[in-house]
Amino acid sequence: MKMRKGIDERHLTYLDAGRIAVEEGIAAVALHGRTAVQHYGGEADWEAIARLKEAVTEIPVLGNGDIWSADDALRMMARTGCDGVVVGRGCLGRPWLFRDLAAAMEGSAERARPDLGEVARVMARHAELLVESFGSEPHGIADFRKHVGWYLKGFTVGAETRRGLATAASLEELRERLAELDHTQPWPAAAEGPRGKSNPRDKVLLPEGWLDDTRGGVVTEESDVSGG
Repeated sequence: MKMRKGIDERHLTYLDAGRIAVEEGIAAVALHGRTAVQHYGGEADWEAIARLKEAVTEIPVLGNGDIWSADDALRMMARTGCDGVVVGRGCLGRPWLFRDLAAAMEGSAERARPDLGEVARVMARHAELLVESFGSEPHGIADFRKHVGWYLKGFTVGAETRRGLATAASLEELRERLAELDHTQPWPAAAEGPRGKSNPRDKVLLPEGWLDDTRGGVVTEESDVSGG
């Protein structure tokens, strides 16, 4: 089961949800260290993951939030005691992150640093697999467009070239444009770090009456020890 801390800082439910998960026979729980209203804004609260790990000892607790590299995963596990990590935005345009994670978990310091040539080959393969998955070349290529910026983050690639890659109408056109890149360009330091959405929400949409209690009032902030 994957969850967030709660709706907002006044309605934190993750500790109670973790205990209920154990009672209901869930195999493992994963906590994204943000509330729903935070969305992807700010920094993930790794201390909340540590508190959940302390409260839920019967099943594995996985941490999620701000894992941008394998070393981030090691830091999270060391700081929180969690049993593993869940990766979200960190792998956007960077599927080799999972290779890095496997190496890190085995105690290896080896990390993937692909040059632009390897990145281009992965981009082409990604697009091919999307076409295969959707069963439609136009649909697959259209879906791939959102990945172009993530793959090229940090590399020196002109705006016109980026635009051409993001508007390619077929696999053949995409391959032709990828072939025009400087394949010898090394992995840039600027490619590291956050990627994807980083904005909070103005509000969280909930079913009508979701926060009403049995007396018809509104749920108030719960005590620090309740976990609710």
